[in-house]
Amino acid sequence: MRTAVLAVLLACSGAAQESSPEQLFREAVAAQQKGDDATAIRKYQELLKVRSDVVEARANLGAALARQGRFDEAIEQYLAALAKNEANAPLRMNLALAYYKKGAFAEAAKELKTLHSANAADERLATLLADCYMHLGQDDQVIAVLRPVASTHPEDLGVAWLLGSALVHTGQRGEGLELVEVVAKRSDRAEAYLLAGQTALKLSQFERARDDADDAVKLNPQLPGALTLQGMALQYMGEFPAAAAALEKALELDPKDFDAHLALGTRLLVERDLPGARKHLERALEIKPDDTRARYGMARLERTEGKLEAAVKDLERVVHDDPTWAQPHIELSALYFRLNRPQDGERERAIFDRLSAASKQ
Repeated sequence: MRTAVLAVLLACSGAAQESSPEQLFREAVAAQQKGDDATAIRKYQELLKVRSDVVEARANLGAALARQGRFDEAIEQYLAALAKNEANAPLRMNLALAYYKKGAFAEAAKELKTLHSANAADERLATLLADCYMHLGQDDQVIAVLRPVASTHPEDLGVAWLLGSALVHTGQRGEGLELVEVVAKRSDRAEAYLLAGQTALKLSQFERARDDADDAVKLNPQLPGALTLQGMALQYMGEFPAAAAALEKALELDPKDFDAHLALGTRLLVERDLPGARKHLERALEIKPDDTRARYGMARLERTEGKLEAAVKDLERVVHDDPTWAQPHIELSALYFRLNRPQDGERERAIFDRLSAASKQ
């Protein structure tokens, strides 16, 4: 290709010119091969002023600009080159990578999707496209792209991580957990152990969650969420002093750790340390004012403190925000009866009965 480009340039320029297009192209390529991108960029730009139709010069200029982190300028050159040669797959790939490195994942996905549709078996294309979808929050698309690749490349940890994470995020936790734990064990990645443990916790596999949390903490004690996961798993297992110690350490690392505050507040409420429970539950609500779990915990605390009206108000907000959560309905019903509001109490009890029946079915 380079020889053909030079032939065209020679045919269109005078051999006696000191800075002919052919000479500029040679000098630009030589500079680029030496890693002197600044010189290459200047030479390509000089060339394109006199020969704007040279596709390879634009493509090479785009590559040099991209290496300098000048992605917008690189994209401009790639688009101009593609306008002259739309079927050039390597050029389209370079455009996709420039978008990707810039963080323009929607645009990168559009280009990668075109390439992937022509070569669905290409593992690199599939992984890059899936990573774009992951950044865009399109987990279903991640799964659709990577399922075929995962079956033919079971050893690829990048594929396993992206697919496992997407499965976890879409509620397919059992399958996702297996993949994420494979990544964790084979790569010693603390982040993988953390996601695996968080998933195991949601599946009520508390010992497994604790073990994954232990490994995450060993690999990276500063990893946000690792000590919190460890404390929550220990709390579910009934190891309360160890759980409290882990959660307090988590809060030393991050005083805004919502889950740590909620878990500690809930535990202290059970232990009848009402001031301590209030401290952590109030902090949790400051961090996430609309979280129904924290609001429910505060309502239980207020009921224990004898502040029934306040508890009713918080429970009413909980059932409004999450009407399918059965337990707050029956607790709200009991409070209505205590406050001589039988009609409201009957209504909430009926809702609880209906939700419980539906859950059993």
